[in-house]
Amino acid sequence: MTYQEACKKLEEAGQFHVLKHYDSLTEKQKKNLLADIELTDFTVLSYLEKREELMKKGVITPLAAMEISEIEKSRDWFEELGYRAIRQGKVGTVLLAGGMGTRLGSEEPKGMYDIGLTKPVYIFERILSNLLDVRKASAWIHLFIMTSDKNHDATVAFLAAHDYFGYKPGYIHFFRQEMAPASDYSGRVYMEGPDKIANSPNGNGGWYSSMANGKILEIVKNRGIEWLNVFAVDNVLQRMADPCFVGATIARGCSCGAKVVKKNAPDEKVGVMCLEDGRPSIVEYYDLTDELMNAKNEKGEPAYYFGAILNYLFEVRALEETISRKLPLHIVEKKIPYMDDNGNFVKPDKPNGYKYETLVLDMVHMMDSCLPFEVDRHYEFAPIKNMTGIDSVETARVLCQENGIEL
Repeated sequence: MTYQEACKKLEEAGQFHVLKHYDSLTEKQKKNLLADIELTDFTVLSYLEKREELMKKGVITPLAAMEISEIEKSRDWFEELGYRAIRQGKVGTVLLAGGMGTRLGSEEPKGMYDIGLTKPVYIFERILSNLLDVRKASAWIHLFIMTSDKNHDATVAFLAAHDYFGYKPGYIHFFRQEMAPASDYSGRVYMEGPDKIANSPNGNGGWYSSMANGKILEIVKNRGIEWLNVFAVDNVLQRMADPCFVGATIARGCSCGAKVVKKNAPDEKVGVMCLEDGRPSIVEYYDLTDELMNAKNEKGEPAYYFGAILNYLFEVRALEETISRKLPLHIVEKKIPYMDDNGNFVKPDKPNGYKYETLVLDMVHMMDSCLPFEVDRHYEFAPIKNMTGIDSVETARVLCQENGIEL
């Protein structure tokens, strides 16, 4: 991008202050800033005026899950269908690993965090080990790893240094997540430094468009992959390309599937599966009203009982049909480090603006149908979000050890 092109883009977005220090920058810094401007999607800022409208939900009604008891009755058939799809190369996996381990006290990518007690055991190691379990299908599964500008180089170097923990390198592909600017409450973009916009990853819903823009979807198309299993980096027990899950979704004729667990408490901080205006959807825990939380079904059980664990299976054909539609934007209040008008770096101790994110749960809502597929939370749900307490390194270690994993 040239300086003139950058000026035009910033003027149209009302963000010309981004170039305030341009004349005092080195040639390298100027190049970095122009590249930053080129890659930044300033159009998200226009949604700030629609914030209240974007937060509105449709009519929420229950969506029944395929429970473990029902799954077990057809497990052999489901697994046969799933293994067949895997052997035919129709299943790929997508690891969302663009985050850092900041909440764990680490400045490294989250997947590099060591949960071991007597030896190193990395989050990436656990995920790749779980994916290797599907090798009984006698087929390698393509793994697409989404990184971010903040952790790409470190992630690629780390996995290469550890020989991909036994996974075949030719089946691992990296792509960078797109970025969105952070702004103050009026929509003015923050700067991290004189040559750096305060950007952040555009939310876990950005994975598919990031794959498209990174030319990764060409691999999906050329390899004949028909299903993509998308999952987050922080659950060290999750099962990916699970043949039973794949087979059940295919058998039910659904365009997507979602692994779910029974909530351990009405107010557990997980989004719950539902229908919204008749289409599959997920209500985040902070949007779950007391009325919904206490609603009962005909069995007398909670009507909104099953929490999504961010392990989804999407039919590629259905994704292609929806990619032309823009995902809803979530405007989230955050603490955003920035450079003030005097050139001083400020790290705020309370929220000072907004980040703009898309969420994968909105992709579920774009699908015609979704199969909520129950799994045993003791066996498949050990999220690491905090150092201690609920969903922490501590709780994940206990669950790993109870599942026979040496730490």
